[in-house]
Amino acid sequence: MVRHFLGTTALAGATLLALGAPPAWAQDATTAAEPVSSGADDIVVTANKRRENLRDVAMPISAVTGEQLAKANANSLSDYIVRLPGVVFNDYQPGVSEVVIRGIAATTYHEQGQTTVGYYLNDIPLVEPGFPIGIPDVDTFDLDRVEVLRGPQGTLFGSSTLGGLVNYVVKTADPTRIEAAGQGLVSSTGNSGGDVNYAAKLMVNVPIIQDKLAVRLMALQRYDAGFLDNVGTGDEGSNDFRTRGLRGSIAFTPLEGTKLTYLAVYQETRLSDQTYLTSPTALERVSARKEPQETSFQLHSLRLDQELGFANLTVFGSVNEKKNTTVFSYPYAYVTGVTTGAAAAYSLGDANANIKQVEARLASSGTGPFRWLIGASYMSAKKFSYDQIFQQGAAAFINANPALFGGYSGTQLTPGDRLYGYVSDTLNKDLGVFGELSWRPVDQFEITVGGRYYDTQAKATVTNQAGALGGYPGGYTPIGSSGSVDRKEDGFTPKATLSFRPAPGFLAYMTYSKGFRVGGINPNAGLLASIPAAYDSDTVDNYEAGVKFGLFGNRVLIDATVFSIDWKDIQARLFGPAPSYYSYVTNAGSANIGGVEFAGTVKLTRALTFSSNVTYQDAQLTAFLPDTFAANGGYASGTTLPGSSRWSVANNLVLDLPDMALAPTVEVAHRYISSAPVAFGNPNTRGDFSQFDARASVTLMEKVRLLAFVNNIFDKRGILNAPFTDQAAPAYSIIRPRTYGVRLDVGF
Repeated sequence: MVRHFLGTTALAGATLLALGAPPAWAQDATTAAEPVSSGADDIVVTANKRRENLRDVAMPISAVTGEQLAKANANSLSDYIVRLPGVVFNDYQPGVSEVVIRGIAATTYHEQGQTTVGYYLNDIPLVEPGFPIGIPDVDTFDLDRVEVLRGPQGTLFGSSTLGGLVNYVVKTADPTRIEAAGQGLVSSTGNSGGDVNYAAKLMVNVPIIQDKLAVRLMALQRYDAGFLDNVGTGDEGSNDFRTRGLRGSIAFTPLEGTKLTYLAVYQETRLSDQTYLTSPTALERVSARKEPQETSFQLHSLRLDQELGFANLTVFGSVNEKKNTTVFSYPYAYVTGVTTGAAAAYSLGDANANIKQVEARLASSGTGPFRWLIGASYMSAKKFSYDQIFQQGAAAFINANPALFGGYSGTQLTPGDRLYGYVSDTLNKDLGVFGELSWRPVDQFEITVGGRYYDTQAKATVTNQAGALGGYPGGYTPIGSSGSVDRKEDGFTPKATLSFRPAPGFLAYMTYSKGFRVGGINPNAGLLASIPAAYDSDTVDNYEAGVKFGLFGNRVLIDATVFSIDWKDIQARLFGPAPSYYSYVTNAGSANIGGVEFAGTVKLTRALTFSSNVTYQDAQLTAFLPDTFAANGGYASGTTLPGSSRWSVANNLVLDLPDMALAPTVEVAHRYISSAPVAFGNPNTRGDFSQFDARASVTLMEKVRLLAFVNNIFDKRGILNAPFTDQAAPAYSIIRPRTYGVRLDVGF
């Protein structure tokens, strides 16, 4: 296991190792499922909160352009994020599934606290501190690009970036031209009972005042037919999933160098039944009732970009409203003993969040030896959630059998047949002041140092309402329990980078960076004395070195990184015993994640390109992580972190014939992920599968293109997740069965 900074010697060795290991070449970090085109070097990113050429950025970053996403037939994160170096996707529940970068995770389900990866849209945060009620999976239509930064980004972006971040960059109104585009898709998935997948998307951009004022509007609806049969309810293809979205922007340029942009985004998802299944070998699941889930987010922002000559000023404010409603069916007997049909127990969870943020920053312009950036941001996030468990007839059963329930009545223990209620009300505030300074004493060498001072506050109250679940000291009680915290924390996250450019097109760099994740109130605080009321922040120290270069006139492009990350005071999500299985968080243990990320592309002929990403990582605990309810009282040093596969590979072979009639393209894509544990102490594993996809497209007429595709050609049942060991309710999730279809793209 890589323990400390690897240095340039280790970097050179790792690069040679990667060049000699199969596959021989790896996909460039600028691509996901589509290799670098001739214009790839012109991709501009804003990873450092200033516009820079992708291959000039001294950090491990992937930028997938909207054109590449369209060619790969990518709609959501699962279609492209897993093909990037160092990235996996805990695809468990649509709308709340989490991206994990560099193995920084304590579970493959949901982190109980703040996510370890940050999610942004045009630099605007999409996820609140604490347990997120929703993680927007922004549809890719009319995106300019998706930037994925690997390694902690605490200096410029703040908390929730222990492993890295995902930044969606949507296109905004363009006052220079009229533009429109449409997309239609029809496909079929195995075991969907003849139900058809479809998508319809439309965009229009209209200048109101030429070169001054414009409006851009986008609308979409996507429907993915269910492929799981719910034996318990008798529904075939029960897990239908629908996404709807609207996006609009107004851009106003009153003066040269001044731009005002208003952006509004709305997206909602509806899942008819949950996606977990009873066995990974059969497309079946069992629940007493359907388990629907709905999520939505609505974002409004106003942004000013002002050129000042010596510097560029950026100021923006945003408001983000999120909602989540989820139903789960429980197979436990609980009060009445009934586990089937409408009288079985189920939970209903409603949650909403409001995130407000303002940010102002000033970035130097020009090409002198010094570059600098200073800024400040403030965020306020309010969140409220109410989770209840119901069982039909519970109150009447208790009234008929008072001796079984300590003499309490159904009205006392189960008002309205509610067995349990959990209320959470939180407020998080975050103030950050950040900056970076770069000095280039000679053209070939640059030193960059930066840091962020943060001041955070977490106020929260949780209430466990009176109920009849039992399993707690003292037996049943009509008296609820509650807990509250009001804590503040401040600190500093530094970053330092040395970069070296000995020749045009060659970049080498070394970086130290720090990341942190805020603490908060513990779920079920006040329920048991053994559960602490709150948990603290955790941190990572990241050491990495990388190179980016091209060979033979950029017919070969290479991007390689070695890294070592020390994770301290891990926010570990643990579970109590039956019958409640309450969750809680403890700060315990430490871990080290060391690895190599290699990406590159080779243009075999003028028409044929092969690319591949290869990632190797070793993620282990470096100190004992105690767990009161674990078989051995916890997990020993050397235990692999949940979901951390040692190997992940993504290959692409593309034939592109633009000079032939119809300009055909053919692409074969492959990805592999090795096995990994799904949770601490859990014998289940995920991964250890390969998936093959194929696509072919032709141009029917100018700006009209037809794409045919087959995903999961060999209809593999690759396991994405299986985080729970409870044999009464096994919960697996798998990759989507074989899907084939056609898509038509039209531009105007």
